[in-house]
Amino acid sequence: MTEQLYRTDAYLRDCSARVLGLNERGGIILDRTVFYAAAGGQPGDQGALQLAGGGACPIATTVYDADKVTIVHVPAEGSVLPAAGQTVQAVLDWDARLRLMRMHTCLHLLCSLVKFPVTGGQVGTEEGRLDFDIEDASAVDRDKLTTDLNALIGANHPVGERWITDAELAANPGLVRTMAVKPPMGTGRVRLVAIGTDGAIDLQPCGGTHVRATGEIGPVAVTKIEKKGKMNRRIRVAFA
Repeated sequence: MTEQLYRTDAYLRDCSARVLGLNERGGIILDRTVFYAAAGGQPGDQGALQLAGGGACPIATTVYDADKVTIVHVPAEGSVLPAAGQTVQAVLDWDARLRLMRMHTCLHLLCSLVKFPVTGGQVGTEEGRLDFDIEDASAVDRDKLTTDLNALIGANHPVGERWITDAELAANPGLVRTMAVKPPMGTGRVRLVAIGTDGAIDLQPCGGTHVRATGEIGPVAVTKIEKKGKMNRRIRVAFA
C-alpha cells in the first residue's frame, strides 16, 4: 500500500517517493505520497512528479484503483512517465489543495448547522455543496446560514482528529451523518474529524483533508438552496 503522508500532515506540499510501477492504464503507483486520492466528495489532487535529471510528469488527478486500496497518480495526456524503481519528487498544486481543505472544513460547519441527514456532497476549489434530507424548505434560510457560518469561521475553532474503534462507531450511529455513504470500516479503527473543543461544533467520520482552524477558511456565502426532490435540498456555499 502507498504510505498516505497527508493522513498525518495535510500541510505537506511535497515528498520524495519511489515509483513502484504503472497500472494497465498508465497510472503511476508510488511507495508514498502527499496526493489525496478522490473520495468522499473531495477531488483527487493535482500537481507534478519531478524527475531525476530534470523534467516533470504533470499529474492530472489522483484516484483509487479498482481494488479501492491502491493509489494511482494519473498523468496528463502525453506526459513522459517515470520508470519503476525511479525516485521522484511528488509536488502538489498547493493552491488548489488548500482551497479544497478550506471548503471541505466549511462543509463540516454547514453540516453542524443543518441538523438533517446528508444525502450527498461535493467539495470544489471555488464552491462546495451538501444535499440534505429536508421536506420543509422553510427549515433552512440562506441569509441566516451565511451569517452563522461566518460566525463559526470567525471564532477560529480548532480542527483536529481522533480515532475510535469500529465497535465504538457501531455503538454510536449518530456520528454518521451521511445516508448513502458509510465510513470505511474493517481495519479496526475509524478517523473522526473534530471541530471545536472535544468536537463540540462538529464530530463525524471523514477521511478528507482539512485546515487546522476554522479561521483559515475565510469569508463564505450560501449562494443557493435548491430543491432536488420532494425531500432533498441542495445547499451551495462559495468563497466570498
